[in-house]
Amino acid sequence: MAAERVSIGFSGGQVVEVKLEDSKLKDLRKALDDADGWIDLEAEEGMVSIDLRQVVFLRSATAPHRIGFTG
Repeated sequence: MAAERVSIGFSGGQVVEVKLEDSKLKDLRKALDDADGWIDLEAEEGMVSIDLRQVVFLRSATAPHRIGFTG
């Protein structure tokens, strides 16, 4: 399964970027519906623990990241 780059924004202005599999991203979105307590996510970079009460946004990149100009 392909991993998707996800930015997780917190109330203090910090942003964490991780690569999550689709199933893990769905788990995170479902957990945010309740936004109660912590969740442990297995990302490509390793285990990430997140306080769901502090999350203010999720941004996922479905297109590949590109550097430079395109014509």
